[in-house]
Amino acid sequence: MIRVYYNQKCTVCNIEISHYKKKNISNIIWVDINNPSKDLKILGKSHKEMMRRLHVIDDKTIYSGASAFIILWSNLPNYKLLSKILNLPIIFQVFNIFYEFIAFLLFIKNNRGLT
Repeated sequence: MIRVYYNQKCTVCNIEISHYKKKNISNIIWVDINNPSKDLKILGKSHKEMMRRLHVIDDKTIYSGASAFIILWSNLPNYKLLSKILNLPIIFQVFNIFYEFIAFLLFIKNNRGLT
């Protein structure tokens, strides 16, 4: 069972997560970070930190950013191969840089209320 923490108020994020939710995977719990819950306190991060990156908890380990996507995709049919490819050492580094750049732009956009 994994828990995926995402920003539903981010238009781009919500479109992507909605796509994954349609697959009805029973071992994934989706948590909108904009709904206060004790789950968010468990992570020990501020709301602003949570908005900055996707977060996933798998087996009591917290993953964020590109690593969180690797865990998420490894639990989704038709995405397992993608997770394995993007998790290869050099490819992961490029993926991580790309993710951080896009996540930073979305973070700025969402903090300015443009979504």
